[in-house]
Amino acid sequence: MSNPSSLPDIYLSFFMFTTDMQPDDPKYREIVVKHIKELQTYGYKGFEFPIAPKFPLDSINDVESYTRLRDYLDEQGLSDVAIATNVMATRTYDPSSPYQKQRHEALEYLKSRVDITHTMRGEIMMGPIVIPYGDFPTTDFNDPIWSDELQDELAQRYKNAHHTLNQLGEYAEKRNVKLAIEPITHWETPGPNKLSQLIDFLEGVKSKHVGVVIDSAHEILDGDGPEKFKEHVAYLAKEGRLHYIQVSPPDRGAVDTSWIPWQSFLKPVLQVYQGPIAVEIFNAIPAFLNGLRLTRRKFWIPGEDKENKPYPSAYETANNAIQATQRELTKILENSNC
Repeated sequence: MSNPSSLPDIYLSFFMFTTDMQPDDPKYREIVVKHIKELQTYGYKGFEFPIAPKFPLDSINDVESYTRLRDYLDEQGLSDVAIATNVMATRTYDPSSPYQKQRHEALEYLKSRVDITHTMRGEIMMGPIVIPYGDFPTTDFNDPIWSDELQDELAQRYKNAHHTLNQLGEYAEKRNVKLAIEPITHWETPGPNKLSQLIDFLEGVKSKHVGVVIDSAHEILDGDGPEKFKEHVAYLAKEGRLHYIQVSPPDRGAVDTSWIPWQSFLKPVLQVYQGPIAVEIFNAIPAFLNGLRLTRRKFWIPGEDKENKPYPSAYETANNAIQATQRELTKILENSNC
């Protein structure tokens, strides 16, 4: 099924298959091409590649590795495939750190990820790039920090990150890359968890190349409700900071059988946003099992896993997801002035 020309381009996150594109592995490059060519037949126009952090940082070799991956995709007839990147701050590369040296290292790390996005001919680098993903603050005695104490801690961390994100935004603008910060549910990371928190953070960031990705899963779990959501979307669009949209179920699993409030999520978006919409599914691959406490079965990956029928494969799940997304987009567009 091809993507109707009247609908936004739909991307698929490679979190369905991996957290590391392994750009220097010739065998995995072949697997990537196989996945893309199959998924294109369902109507996917682009893909979101997770860019794994490297320790220690080796910016030059990292960029060269992804340049070779892009060249390989082009050689395999995939030059028209759009790529976005998914990047996260880490405990090592922390833009919000109280230590200047660590913030500088985080800036160099994030710049290298902008360069990777650029060399992949991508225009969007998204993810949790303010507070390290999944790194919940503790006291000096390793006691957890929650509630008011956590929010006070984060307020200072956000101030620490402002200068870094401003510099990063200026750098990204030169590379024609938009930075889409992701507010992520409190189950996964300490903050920002809400669009309202991210909007407040962005008041300290002048560069409009630094904006927002809105993910339906996080908005359902931690959002302020449909009326506030409309206000937030309209405000971000007016400010030129609505950079990317993801459709993802609360359990990060199958889109077509999940609880997604399609109308209240997509209608305000489609009124002001013309960019791609990405389907994000976290498959039950080893990297996600413990962190996301995945109890559901893996969507088995053709060519990598033993066939596990009658349970759906990754391809079946991806096909069902784009059909459901196209169907809901069509309903909204046919019944509105979007």
